[in-house]
Amino acid sequence: MGAGRTRGSVAQVDVQGTVAAGWEPVRDAFLRNFEQRGERGAAVAVHRDGVKVVDLWAGSRDVDGTDPWTEDTAQVVRSATKGVAAAVPLLLHQRGLLDLDAPVSAYWPDFKAAGKDRVTVRGLLAHRAGVPVLDRPLTLAEAADLPTATAAIAAQTPAWEPGTAHGYHAHTFSWLLSGLVHRVTGRTIGRWVADEITGPLGLDLWIGLPGTEAHRVGRIGPVEEIEPAGGGALKLRPKRSVSEAYKDPASLTRRAFGVIDPKPDENDPAYRAAELPGSAGVATARALAAFYAATLGGLLTPETRALARTEASAGPDEVLLVSTRFGLGHMLHGPASPLLGPSSFGHPGRGGSLGFADPDSGIAFGYVTNGMRKTVTADPRAQSLVRAVKSVALPAGA
Repeated sequence: MGAGRTRGSVAQVDVQGTVAAGWEPVRDAFLRNFEQRGERGAAVAVHRDGVKVVDLWAGSRDVDGTDPWTEDTAQVVRSATKGVAAAVPLLLHQRGLLDLDAPVSAYWPDFKAAGKDRVTVRGLLAHRAGVPVLDRPLTLAEAADLPTATAAIAAQTPAWEPGTAHGYHAHTFSWLLSGLVHRVTGRTIGRWVADEITGPLGLDLWIGLPGTEAHRVGRIGPVEEIEPAGGGALKLRPKRSVSEAYKDPASLTRRAFGVIDPKPDENDPAYRAAELPGSAGVATARALAAFYAATLGGLLTPETRALARTEASAGPDEVLLVSTRFGLGHMLHGPASPLLGPSSFGHPGRGGSLGFADPDSGIAFGYVTNGMRKTVTADPRAQSLVRAVKSVALPAGA
């Protein structure tokens, strides 16, 4: 399967990179995102059975600028970071260092406070711990300080009885995971990822951006939400209750997304340098796809991959107020996060970015963008790319 250099332009946008023969529909969908969906700058990469078949980029590196996106441009990927970070406890379990069914307090004694003594590692990873909010939000400086942030989450009283329901821990996932990993390994999660995953694999992906790489990262920002004439986007419209919850300062939804206050500037070097595995990872699309390709190619054993893709939570989400499905730290295929198929595991980033693996088809996918939309899980630009991948990897009837 040969690959050729591609360069196309629509609406004064040049698409650069490579596409293997037969994968042109992904390039076409990528181009349409600029023409029809308000894309400003983005990149997408796809592997099939360990072979890179798509590696494309276009637009400007800054959402509000004109400097061209280059092949090594990286961006903040928001909650797509969670999918990478979730590999850490899975690998610790794979190495015999972490018991998924043990109480979190077996590793982190302070965590048992306020009725959290029965929260298991498995429950924590499946968004069942009941602590998606903090009674007192943290400043960015506090959020980035491991002892301060983990002490706050350890002391927090659950919003529901742990294990009885699930709800997306949008930001507190950072401190839950950081606290657990630090107590098991003695290393911060960003350091562990660099030492054990991204460093050995040579990936341009960081949880805690080094100052030496700051020049490669573009600026993200909001973009106008344009849809193609006649539709064509994934039809997931928020229910009225969801919209109301985002406006209500007292709702779990609003509070879960507001645990860092004031709201941080995601273009601030201090934010990018913070080791926040729930929200502040920085990556290229190439690295995000290569990470998921590695999960299919030996980084995770088949047994560990089964843990990632096996449903651990499903149904009404106490925070997002729609039905969601989670494995152990990964979001799974479903109406709120339609990945490639039933075997897919990965994670979207609020506003656009997406990374996932699909063991059944051998697909690994990474998409990053600087244009942030209001979508939490199912961004129409990412999903148009997923549909194009599906048209090639899973032909009609498959």
